Amino acid sequence: MSTYKSMKYFLALIIIVQLPTCLSAQEQKAAQYLQKIRNNEGELTAFMAQMPKGGDLHHHFSGSIYAEPLLEKAIKLDYYLNMESMAVAKEPSGKGGWKRLSEVSSEGRLDAMKNEIMRRWSVKDYYPAFYPSDQLFFESFDKYLPVLNEEYAPGMLELKNRAMAENVSYIETMFSPVYSQINFSDLAFFDTDLRHKASQSNQQAVLNLLEKLYGKLMQKEAMNQAVIWNNTFIQHLHDSLKIDDERFTMRYQKYVLRCKNPVELFKDIVISFMSANTSDLIVGVNMVAPEHGETSMKDYQLHMLMFQFCHQKFPRVKYSLHAGELALGQVAPENLTWHIRDAVYTAKAQRIGHGVDMPYEKNSYELLRYMSQQKIPVEINLVSNRFILRIKEDKHPIKLYRDFQVPLLISTDDAGVLRSSLTEQFVLLAKSYPFFSYSDIKQLVMNSIDFSFIKEPSVKQKLRQDVSKRFKEFEEKIP
Repeated sequence: MSTYKSMKYFLALIIIVQLPTCLSAQEQKAAQYLQKIRNNEGELTAFMAQMPKGGDLHHHFSGSIYAEPLLEKAIKLDYYLNMESMAVAKEPSGKGGWKRLSEVSSEGRLDAMKNEIMRRWSVKDYYPAFYPSDQLFFESFDKYLPVLNEEYAPGMLELKNRAMAENVSYIETMFSPVYSQINFSDLAFFDTDLRHKASQSNQQAVLNLLEKLYGKLMQKEAMNQAVIWNNTFIQHLHDSLKIDDERFTMRYQKYVLRCKNPVELFKDIVISFMSANTSDLIVGVNMVAPEHGETSMKDYQLHMLMFQFCHQKFPRVKYSLHAGELALGQVAPENLTWHIRDAVYTAKAQRIGHGVDMPYEKNSYELLRYMSQQKIPVEINLVSNRFILRIKEDKHPIKLYRDFQVPLLISTDDAGVLRSSLTEQFVLLAKSYPFFSYSDIKQLVMNSIDFSFIKEPSVKQKLRQDVSKRFKEFEEKIP
């Protein structure tokens, strides 16, 4: 190697390993150690397991409980098992041979079937030829939800204990859909009218129709009753579990299902906004279900206008939206160009969940600059994106977001179904994207507190101080 090339290589090496001078001695030690172990997954896992991880802000309660306790609970309650789909239910329904789990056990077949059941309820032992990954993921929920919904307390305690064990301080979970008994058959004609106006891209006409529909809904006393019931339900559960303590905090997002028809969905969005507007525990609203679903795609722009409308009615309520959880081939290329844009510009979302199709978005640089200026963070779910969308390594737009200084958060999505943890997300981040320095990773952790929807400033400040304290204690332990 020539002297010139040697010097060039040496200078490049200095640039790569040079640490910010503002770091304390302990932080520099941690940063140097992280650089040393980046390619050793065992050492990296030990490092990330002990590192404070702040909050998990993109978190589905229904997808975060592991299959094992759910199956044991179904066995204890003696649910029926569908011998074809491996779904469980209190009472059999639909096609397929249903048998009580006690009957399956008495036949001596249950132990042999347990692994097969968990394979249908999660990604355990997943093999690509067995099932399309996105289909397995989205179909898993309905198979075990009957037993999860039987009692929420055990699942909440499982999440709390796991969070404390892996140094997670806060979870903001999408906890429950809207429960209501409202007769809105008299408003069904709005479905056709709203879709017609939305298809004409006439935003003002849609907003005018939503104003009329909102007025009709608010005349129904059952709307207020639904808000009271939903808020009371969460408050009682939270208080009974004594979730808030010195080491762990929980808050909740109400979520709506984007696969519903317009009137029913709008009713759910309004109730969710009303709930979040009147409860300190319900800190936000979200929308779930496959983004590539038929109704989701057809009504997407209409959904964004519904959120814009409710934002105008309830400006204090925060909300995050799943947007851009799409990959080339999953939908037509032209449908990758506008979902994040509409969530940001039309719906006015305060956070974006996933945001994977950003490279395909129309005028993506303009959108990225806007998100950076407005401090609209993206909830990055690396394990989820790898499994469901097959988006990994440099196919993921995480560097694109970083280059444009869009705030980022690391989260789990559905850790139970995905057999994952927040620790694994950070391991994957450090190993796959070495341009994230130790300081960058610390900032991601602090972002998870700063961009949370926690309403009480004192609670947020206390969490931030606690995470900073934990980092100092962690850095003192670094080899």
